[in-house]
Parts: sequence; structure tokens; C-alpha cells
Amino acid sequence: MQLALNHMTTPRLDWRALLMLAKRTGCAGVEFRNDLGRPLFEGFTAETVCEEAQALGLRTFGLSQVGMFNDWSDAKAQEVASLITIAQDLEAETISLIPRNDGTGLDDLDAVKTALREILPLLEEADMTALVEPLGFVQSSLRTKAEAIEAIEAVGGAGRFRLVHDTFHHFLSGETEIFADWTGMVHVSGVTDPDISLVTIADRDRGVVTEDDRMDNLGQLSALKAAGYTGPVSMEAFAPEFHNLPADKAEGLLMASFDLLRTVTG
Repeated sequence: MQLALNHMTTPRLDWRALLMLAKRTGCAGVEFRNDLGRPLFEGFTAETVCEEAQALGLRTFGLSQVGMFNDWSDAKAQEVASLITIAQDLEAETISLIPRNDGTGLDDLDAVKTALREILPLLEEADMTALVEPLGFVQSSLRTKAEAIEAIEAVGGAGRFRLVHDTFHHFLSGETEIFADWTGMVHVSGVTDPDISLVTIADRDRGVVTEDDRMDNLGQLSALKAAGYTGPVSMEAFAPEFHNLPADKAEGLLMASFDLLRTVTG
């Protein structure tokens, strides 16, 4: 397994500072995001970002994201096509597809299949892989990896679609099967507050992984490794408390968290 840094963990850093932090903390690569509230790459070209990442010996594991991908429309098709184009210029290895998470479309697997069927030829033409990320929240329209696999197989997309195994969402969904062979990316984050209800838990509660983690990150990673997963393990911390830390303290905690993960990932 290779450790990686998702830009959501340090959203205040620009893309160049993210690359430097990933290098200092011993990561193999990064994931960039288009949902940080500012222009992607702050006006620099994807080609420039690609060159600097490669000069540092870092891979760009992914470019996120197309949200609500299963709310399919002509506008959504253009959104997917645009992200693919940027990912190609960036030499990103994947793009990410995030399902509706607003309480609508529940149990509507046909909508997921429709979207995947339309996205598949775009991926084929671009020779690109898309990662589908089930969200374990009760209001999510695609909660489990098993459902995602069913939809992917129904459209003949096994060669172009992979899954994100997010340790937080895996825990929330109650799904027990790992599906290592389908996994193209693992997202890790930790929740430590023992009083948070699993009904009200949210992204804001997700910090870096520590010894007090409630999500069993190390257990999940051990199971994935035992099942043959060798891909990226990317830190994706959303907690404002972590984002607001002084840079030196945040880096120290991040390094400690990666050291903990290395006890499993190697």
C-alpha cells in the first residue's frame, strides 16, 4: 500500500504547498479536489501541476469530484467530461464520482445504472478510470459497495469503474464485506469522540487517524491488505478543528497518524 494525502485534509494549502507537505510526510502521491471553495489550482494549468508533482516523485492518484453523479442530466454529462479532460492534463490516475446525499433517490439503483451507463463511453474514449464512492450516511442514495458493484456489472463497466473504500463510510454503512478486488482507493479518517451518535455523525467529526479511533481504521486496512489490496491509502480529514491548527502542529499530528498507518500498510 502507498500512503497519500487528500487535499481536504489541508484545504488552506495551495496545490504546491500540498505537494511539499506530501513529500515531507513520506507520501507516494496526492489527491486534488475541485470543491475547496476556490478555483482549481488557483489559476495554474494542470500541466504545470503535473510537472511539479512528477519532479517531486509524487503520483496524482486522483482528481475529485463529480458530485450527485446519479442525478443525471446533460449538464452532469458536461461536468464529467470536463473533469476527465482536466484529469488527462494532470495525468491523474482516476476521477471520483460521489452519489446524491440529500435524502432523495434512496434505493434507486436504476438512477445509478443510468449514470454509469452514460459515463462509461466517456471513460473508454479517454482511457480513464472512475472511482465510485458509496456514502454510509442514512440519507445517501448509494450506501454500500455491494450496490455499487451490482450497478457497475449491470452496465458492463468492470474495466472502467472501481470503488473507494472509505473507512468512515464503511463503518457507518454496516457493510462487512471488503471487496478488495474492486477497490481502487482507500480513504482514511478518524473519529475519537466517544459521545457522538452514529445518527448525527458527520464529516465535521472526521480528523486524522489516532490510537483512539472509533472507526477501526487499522482493522479495516489489515483486512484489505490480507485480501490483496496494494493500492493507495489516502488521508481525508474534514474536521475544522484539524484544519484550523497551526501548520507545524497539524504537520506533526499528520506525521504521527501516517506512522500509525504504516504499522499496517508497511
